[in-house]
Order: sequence, then C-alpha cells, then structure tokens
Amino acid sequence: MRGGATRFGWTGRLALVSLIAGIAGAGCGVYSASSGRVDQAIQRVAVEYFENRTAEPDLGIELADLITKALQDDNTLKVVDFQSADSVLDGTVTCYTLRQASISGDQQVDEYQVQIALELTFRVKATGEAIFSRRQFTGVGNYFLNDPNGSSEASAKQDAVVEITKDVLAQVVEDW
Repeated sequence: MRGGATRFGWTGRLALVSLIAGIAGAGCGVYSASSGRVDQAIQRVAVEYFENRTAEPDLGIELADLITKALQDDNTLKVVDFQSADSVLDGTVTCYTLRQASISGDQQVDEYQVQIALELTFRVKATGEAIFSRRQFTGVGNYFLNDPNGSSEASAKQDAVVEITKDVLAQVVEDW
C-alpha cells in the first residue's frame, strides 16, 4: 500500500470516525443547562410576596406563587421559608397595563394587550449581597374581543405571567 493508503475506504473511515465520536459522547448522558453546582450561599431560597403597585388585585401574590412553583418544579434551588433561607427573592409589580393592540377597518378596537412589569432583587441573605438588583421582567399577552376561541383579559394576563415566570426562572437558576 503506497501513499499512506489503508485498507479502509471512505465508508470505513466514516464509520470509524462515527464510532469514536459515539464512544467519546457516550459518557455525557442527558443534556442539562445547569452545571449541578449551586453556590452554597444561595442554595435555599425564600420567595417573598411581591409588593403590588398596580390596581390589579393580588397580582404580587399570584406572581410570587407562580415563581415559587416554577422554582420547586425546576428543583435547582430549594424553596424554603425566610428563616431557613440562604437567599431571598423579592420585588415589586410595577405595571399592569391594558392597551389597544389593533383596530379593525371600521375603527373599532378588536384586540387588546395585557402588559405586566415586575422588578426583582435576588440577594444572599447573610451578607445582603445582590446577585441581581432591581432587574426588570416584563410579560405580555393578547386577546381578541368576541373571540370564538375564548381568549380574554384573564387568559392574556395568564400568558403575561407565564412569560415573566419563565424569564425569572432562567435568570435565577442560570450558571453563575
């Protein structure tokens, strides 16, 4: 065999490369965005009810409850009461707006948008050090008047809250 040729053709080489890549990747297991390393200073988190500066009743409680549930479902951090906590997540609902999203050809509003804004601080309880401070999270949801699919202000509000909850969860449990 001359010129560095081997008895394997291109197909054999491709199979060999695939086999090596498969063996090298076999130990990786299931992909996870989290490194599994949680700083001991924040491992147990308390989620305080959020101050509500809007006219929408119970919005601070609703958001805090949903964020608590999302953190519990994620299970990267352990949600505990304030006395047992290493870290604290607290904040303020700063905005609840219902605005026109679209107007029909006959100048009638046919779609509305709910906008919610939440300002959060995540801090180490023992030192008061902020992991993030006064970070803004916003969510929106739309609904149509007389929608045959049943969208409403309540469903648009729920969409906005879900968007905020996902963003908060991503920010709180990301790798630091």
